[in-house]
Amino acid sequence: MNNGFELPVIAEDAGARADATRNRARILETAARLFSERGPDCVSMDCIAEAAGVGKGTVFRRFGSRAALAQAVLSESERDFQERMIRGEPPLGPGAPPCERLIAFGEGVLDHLDSHAALIAAAELGGARFNSAPYGVYRAHVALLLAEADPGCDADALAEMLLAILTADLFIHMRGLRELPLERFKAAWRELVTRVLERHPAHAAGAARGLAGP
Repeated sequence: MNNGFELPVIAEDAGARADATRNRARILETAARLFSERGPDCVSMDCIAEAAGVGKGTVFRRFGSRAALAQAVLSESERDFQERMIRGEPPLGPGAPPCERLIAFGEGVLDHLDSHAALIAAAELGGARFNSAPYGVYRAHVALLLAEADPGCDADALAEMLLAILTADLFIHMRGLRELPLERFKAAWRELVTRVLERHPAHAAGAARGLAGP
């Protein structure tokens, strides 16, 4: 007789959700360990599935790709950085002039890259960077600061161009192959942001007079 109660089904669904949560946590923990031990380029989804004790299909259903899995492993540190960026102390957080906040943002990203460059490169593989949630947050944040600093600038285009400097591939090239010290990279970022946002009316007037001729 149907008594209207669905408790067995609810209990089963809850158990399935708990299993899924445990599997996800196990996959992330295993991926983080293997990425750290071997480097992301040397770890396949098959390897992660085997080490985590789950099927390969489970890993792909949860994350879809190795890039997405790398992004998920990075999510805790990303959340921490975004929290400091949105609600933390200045100059990274609100309360400082936009130029100072933009400089602090880039320096924070460079610190993050210094700790996780290989993993971030794996997360950005195949253009995944541009569709990732962190990139969307960064793009909006940088564009907002640029527009606040100079309402007349093309904030959207400039934001994309500035963020192109903060990619893992470029960071690895500059820090590894070019042996550029981190502080020098940061100094270059500070100079670039300052030059992008500064205005020199006298120079602009002089250039205009030069174009007009004597």
